[in-house]
Amino acid sequence: MPDIIAYSKERNWLYLIEAVHSSGAISEIRLLQLQRLTKKCKAEIIYVTAFLDRAKFRQFISDIAWETEVWIADNPDHLIHFNGDKFLGPYKKQ
Repeated sequence: MPDIIAYSKERNWLYLIEAVHSSGAISEIRLLQLQRLTKKCKAEIIYVTAFLDRAKFRQFISDIAWETEVWIADNPDHLIHFNGDKFLGPYKKQ
């Protein structure tokens, strides 16, 4: 299970948030694990790795999976999006 699970009823979005200090970043392998765990979920899913600061983010940047988000606590008003055609939102399953 992810460290934090949040749900937006208005958008039907499920946020799966991993705190890097306890679980590590959402890597390609971890993303596949989370996708398998939620394959029957009706909500659209957003995957987020949370960091305390940029220094810790730099240590893990090469491990972060594409089509995920990064949030850094010491700059909480911004997100870093790893690729894709939109900034924040779930990716449609193909």
